[in-house]
Amino acid sequence: MGKCSFEWWHAPIYFAVSVVLAFFAISTALNSTATSHSATPPIKAVADELSINASRALRRAGFNTIATLLQVSPEHFFSPQNSTIFAIKDSAISNTSLPPWLLKNLVQYHTSPSKLSMADLLKKPQGVCLPTLLAPKKIAITRMDSTARLVEINHVLVTDPDIFLGGNVSIHGVLGPFSPLDPLDVHQGWSFIQAPFCDSTATLISDSLENKKGVEVEWRRIIRWLSANGFVSYAIGLQSVLEGILQDFEGLRSITVFAPPNLASVASSSPVLTRAVRLHIVPRMVTYKFLASLPARTSFKTLVSGQDLQVLGGVRVPRGTVVVNGVEIVSPEIFRSRNCVIHGISRSLETASLPHLSR
Repeated sequence: MGKCSFEWWHAPIYFAVSVVLAFFAISTALNSTATSHSATPPIKAVADELSINASRALRRAGFNTIATLLQVSPEHFFSPQNSTIFAIKDSAISNTSLPPWLLKNLVQYHTSPSKLSMADLLKKPQGVCLPTLLAPKKIAITRMDSTARLVEINHVLVTDPDIFLGGNVSIHGVLGPFSPLDPLDVHQGWSFIQAPFCDSTATLISDSLENKKGVEVEWRRIIRWLSANGFVSYAIGLQSVLEGILQDFEGLRSITVFAPPNLASVASSSPVLTRAVRLHIVPRMVTYKFLASLPARTSFKTLVSGQDLQVLGGVRVPRGTVVVNGVEIVSPEIFRSRNCVIHGISRSLETASLPHLSR
């Protein structure tokens, strides 16, 4: 019995120490940059003054992990003007093992550069987006019930409102992280934080975090798969233009992706990249067997208005393979889900200069 108590008591300590070391690593790595640019004294003064009191308030409320991070590296939480920190419950992150820089991203994504009390949050309309320190990613108020005084952000409940209100800082406790801690994402920092998509008026336009039970295209899963299976440049391109696709093709139910091994346009301007990525997507599921059985020169619409894909298949091409716009499908159906199929192709499809990108 004594041994069990000993191990239970030490578990959070070991985790806290590992977290502290991780953040010291971050701070050390950033120190040279910070010293080469003159630090802003007001920010440092505010951080020093508030971090101790804020950390104590967090510990009293049971948020020991975030309290430790805040006390060790307050500069990752405080913005030059105001800050609202959404502290994650210990139980939701105590078993995660993230590299220091990803942990820093997670902390910054849970901090908004404005001071918002619970009363302020309750005045916000449902669907409004808030900026974070991890720009340009935003968080969104996905549920609002002013009568019951309930607020959900990214579908995560604010469980402990107004843990700390002092100076230019507000702290609220939340049930879990605003972005799923998927182990597959740990290996790809650029897509680690899954944020909702908001328009220029800070209004939610597409909720990538909502459980749609497979009704709509699982874009995040597709991007992760592409990145993990050798289609990195196309995955990066798709990630970059995804917001525009969600705006122009709201409610898209299924897709076929013709994935190239390399996408030269990934370093191009936004219109060129958008057109290149969209050309490789057909807004319906098309299996390889179906492609091979089609009449000669059958066309499929793509996400580029006016530029279709023309298919040749079966005995009409060498080796009985299928060719799309002159490019061979070399790895048919390498990914298939309820609403998406991916075919690997030998090279990128060539785009025409078109003024219109969407339907």
